Amino acid sequence: MNAKADSEFPIVCVGGSAGGLDAYIRLLRNLPADMGVAIIVVNHLRVVSTSLHEILPRYTKMPVDLITEGLTLLPDRVYIIPSQRDLHVAKGKFRLEPISKPRGWPDVITVFLSSLTRHWEGRIIAVIVSGYDGDGAAALRGIRDAGGVVIAQRSDTAKHPDMPESAIESGYVDFVLSPEGIAREIQRIASADRLPRPKPRAIQSGSI
Repeated sequence: MNAKADSEFPIVCVGGSAGGLDAYIRLLRNLPADMGVAIIVVNHLRVVSTSLHEILPRYTKMPVDLITEGLTLLPDRVYIIPSQRDLHVAKGKFRLEPISKPRGWPDVITVFLSSLTRHWEGRIIAVIVSGYDGDGAAALRGIRDAGGVVIAQRSDTAKHPDMPESAIESGYVDFVLSPEGIAREIQRIASADRLPRPKPRAIQSGSI
């Protein structure tokens, strides 16, 4: 497979924080393991180490990996951002850098979504779930401009609705759904993305 094809499958970035674990579990429980997409969970922890790579395998048949520098992205896997790192993607691999905002609320979701719009050729699905502050919202216009889809968790299903509400207020959210509804929409998009694209029709010469 060539380098371009390696970055053509869809990526789902699930951004969350406080209360996000409930959303991650409900989402993964309802996603099949063979959709042909990569799921990246970007939980904006600044100091506390993540244990999501130990918890989430109980709720999905997809392999769950804690992201390391240079790890190759593959479809049908779940990836977890490590704490105290900004996450980027380049040439089909993850790149980790020291967190660029060490004080205040992190913006790791915004950083990663912005990287995807610059370096990923496949479909991008941005999902914003429960959490404090508004991480991710600043990157949603770029996702839409890149032809991606933006989904926010419905406030009444989120333990802490600040983050999805900030996303909705940006004006760039396509769907507002429960975690179960988000899973169904991801499956629909993934199925449509697998359909063969029609070949362009040849332009025939002649009089009109």
